This record gives sequence, C-alpha cells and structure tokens, in this order.
Amino acid sequence: MLDICLLGTGGMMPLPGRWLTSLMARYNGTSILIDCGEGTQIAMKEKGWSPKPIDVICFTHYHADHISGLPGMLLTMGNAERTEPLLLIGPKGLAKVVNALRVIAPELPFTINYLELTEAQQSVAFEGFRIEAYRVNHNVICYGYSIIVDRIGRFDVSRAEKLNIPRNYWNRLQKGEIIETENGTYTPEMVLGEQRKGLKVAYCTDTRPTEGIVRGAADADLFICEGMYGEPEKLAKAKEYKHMTFYEAAKLAKQADVGELWLTHYSPSLVRPEEYMPAVRKIFPNAVAAKDGRSADLVFQED
Repeated sequence: MLDICLLGTGGMMPLPGRWLTSLMARYNGTSILIDCGEGTQIAMKEKGWSPKPIDVICFTHYHADHISGLPGMLLTMGNAERTEPLLLIGPKGLAKVVNALRVIAPELPFTINYLELTEAQQSVAFEGFRIEAYRVNHNVICYGYSIIVDRIGRFDVSRAEKLNIPRNYWNRLQKGEIIETENGTYTPEMVLGEQRKGLKVAYCTDTRPTEGIVRGAADADLFICEGMYGEPEKLAKAKEYKHMTFYEAAKLAKQADVGELWLTHYSPSLVRPEEYMPAVRKIFPNAVAAKDGRSADLVFQED
C-alpha cells in the first residue's frame, strides 16, 4: 500500500487553515517528503505522522514557499535522536542552498546526502519503488516527481516445476534475483508472468503546462498538480509568472489519462477553490480541489 497525504496546499504564503505545499508518501517502511514549506511540521503533526522516519526529501525548486520549512524539520529530526542518513534530492545547487539554510541548524546527529538533478529526466531506484524526476517550465529550474511502485508478474508454479527449478530458488526468483548454479542459470523471466499494474503518484507545481508533465504523469493513479488560479481571467497572469490555472491542470490530467486529479498550490487570493470546480470537471470529471490533509491509500488492483 502507498500512503499519500497532501500536507499543505498553499502557494506563496501560508494562510489560516492552509499551509504551504508539501506532500508526504509512505511505502513499505520508507517515507518520502516532496517540498518542505512553512508549516509542514504542523501539518504533519495534524495528520499524526512523524518526521523521524523520513528517508528522502525531494525539492521541486528553491523558492522559499517550497523549502523554508527545512531547517526546523532537520532540527526536529535531530531532537528525535535520529541517526540514520537523510537523502535530499533536488535541482542543481541543492547542497549550496541547504548548507546556507543550515546556518540556523548547524549541528545534526545524522548525515545528509545530496543527489543533485542535472538531466531533463532522472530516475532514482529504492527498495521496492523508484522516484522519477522530470524538468518542468518555471522561471527557475524546477522538477516534477513521480513515485512508482512496479509490480512483477505472478509466479507460475507449473512453469517452475516443468523446468525442474528447485523450490528453494523460487522465492529468490520471485524477488527478481538471477541465480547461477552448476546446472545452469535461472532467471525471473523463466517463472514470472507479464508485469502487472503497479502504483503511481505524480506531483508537480510551479510550472506552465508541458509535454514532459504529460509523459511524467502518464497513467498515474493520482496526479497532484498546481492550480494557482481558478479564475479564468487570470490566464495571462499565470503565463507571465509561469504558473497554471485549474483548467490547464485538468487538460494535463486528461492527456495523461490519470485516475484522479488533486489541485494544489493555490494563490493566497483564491479563497474558495471549490467554486470553480464545476467547470474543471467538464474537462476532467475526477478532479478535486484538495484541502490540507487530504489523504489516499493506494492499493494494487486485484487480477
């Protein structure tokens, strides 16, 4: 199961009841945070989740509303006696930006490792899942992210028996291991069926619509996308500052053929996002004007 919580939905500045945009995901004992704006810790506390087990923090870009909560988050992790290394992922300049912020959080009981993104598309593999980063179109270097849990094919007992593969190798083959023995080499392809549908969550903010977003979000179960403006007349402003309207996000969701769209990263002037959703749902019916704390538990589909 892939647990998702949109901790905050605000852009530019926090408001009462709306913290700055941040997403937390949990899978198989690993916790991932995407962006860490002001109020992220409070939102996490309200959800009942802890920052101590966060293993990876990804940053879309380095504007303050996406990273200003990091120093306090690091201090909280340290005060919780965390000793495990923390991996940070983000555009080029990550180490420089974080080290500058750490002037107010200089001593930590754990190591910080950095992975700076340099390509238009990059994939980072973890135990049981991967994170794919794709560059988007903002006024600074900015990335979207997809969290993908692949699902291998079903183990075919009859094939394994016909090939006389010893039973003590079955579990290892099912986990994707290639086994070399004196009697030959056994590969997972010999005993596994076609790959089954896995889980995918795509996330992007602070960008104009791009084909890269459509590719990065393609077939996602859940697409969390910036909707800076709900007012149709603010399209020119969105273009000027390289943000998106609700309707542009809905068109991306339709093109990417996603399961569900959550809008986020609202302008502070957008007080009642739900007012604009009837028009949005004419473009993409399964769209939601997300609020802080909105959560989902994504599970594998039954065969």
